[in-house]
Formats: sequence, structure tokens, C-alpha cells
Amino acid sequence: MKGVVLFCVLPLVLGQERTFSWDGPGQTLAPDPINPCLTDQSSCGCCVMQKKKWELEQHLNSSMNSLEDLLARAQNTVRNIRDSRVAFSVALTDKRRCIGPLRAATNVVYQSIFINIGEAYNSSTGVFTVPRSGVYNLAFTVFSDAGSPGASLAVCASIRRNGVALAALREIYEQDQEDQATAVLLVQLSAGDRITISLQAGCWICDDQNHYNTFSGFLLYATE
Repeated sequence: MKGVVLFCVLPLVLGQERTFSWDGPGQTLAPDPINPCLTDQSSCGCCVMQKKKWELEQHLNSSMNSLEDLLARAQNTVRNIRDSRVAFSVALTDKRRCIGPLRAATNVVYQSIFINIGEAYNSSTGVFTVPRSGVYNLAFTVFSDAGSPGASLAVCASIRRNGVALAALREIYEQDQEDQATAVLLVQLSAGDRITISLQAGCWICDDQNHYNTFSGFLLYATE
């Protein structure tokens, strides 16, 4: 008797219409001329595939946008690093030479170049023109030779920004035949500032292939 009831119920169950929709039961979607499978309630599998495709496209688009943003930031960082590469180091001469004593202060022109990254130092004028605002490390060394024992010795020079002294070295002594001094400083500079080494009146410096007189600087970090 149970078997007969089961066979009677199965046709009703199997013959019952089933409908599926993303909008819930009882909702009917309007026909979509572009994607008809989305409104075909008998093609639920196609709806699932289409939805997954859209989700994948959105994910790929979002990933591409993120990668493009990261690439732009990396390129900007590289440009900043390249712009920040400012460094120079020069010496007075490659052969025996003395400058001074002079009646008035004079800019020292260093003609022997060790390095000049950024081409901000001019070996014709002795001027370092600041290419980018920031904190710079500057250094200079002065050396003088009295020429003979007992002769007076006067070595004095200053480092200047736009003609105004930042620091100075001075040694005037009659008991030394040779003298040397070095100054190192950190200073905040603005783009366009002109940095020079000025030999003071009445003083002199001497150099040769050993490069006793040097002038150096580099950008520590940019502020703009």
C-alpha cells in the first residue's frame, strides 16, 4: 500500500514547475536583448556564470587601477631621487700654484674636478649654484705655504652664500712654514643661492697635484 502511495506522489513532485530568479521567488525579469540568458529562468547556470564573469572583471579592473597607482608613485619616487642627486668635490689645481696675497677679497676658482653630479658647480667662476632647496653639507680646506723658513704665513678664507659669510678659517702666524685648516657645516639653502669660497685680502693659498685646497658639497635632503 505504501508503494502505491509513493508512486502516486512522485509524478506530482516531478511534474511540478520550479522557477529561479536573482530577485527572489515570484519576481519576473524583463527580457534583456543584450544578455537574454540573464532573464531566462530555465537557464540559472548561465546567470551564475555571467555574474561570476562580471565579478572577475570588476576585480581585474580594481587590480589594474591599483597597479597603475603604484607604478605612478614609483616613477615619482625615481624622479625625486634623480633630482636629489647633487654632489660636487673640487680641488684648486693639478700643478704647483699659489694665489695671493691680494689687496681685496677674491673668489677662489677650483679647476680640478673630482665629481660634479648635477653640474651645479661652475669651474670657470668657482660658483656652486644651488639647484634645489634643501639641507646641504658643505666643506672646504685651505692650505698655505710660507715659501721659506721664517717667512710670514697668512691663510684665511671664508665660505659665502650670496656674498655673505657662513663660516671662515684664519691662520696668520710667523713661526710656521705651512698651515692647513678645514671647516664642515650643514646649512639650509634655497634654489638659486650662490656658494663661493672667498680668499681674504692679505692672505694666500698654495696647492699642487696633492690637492691640499678642496671645496665640496652635497644635498643631504630636499625641503621642496
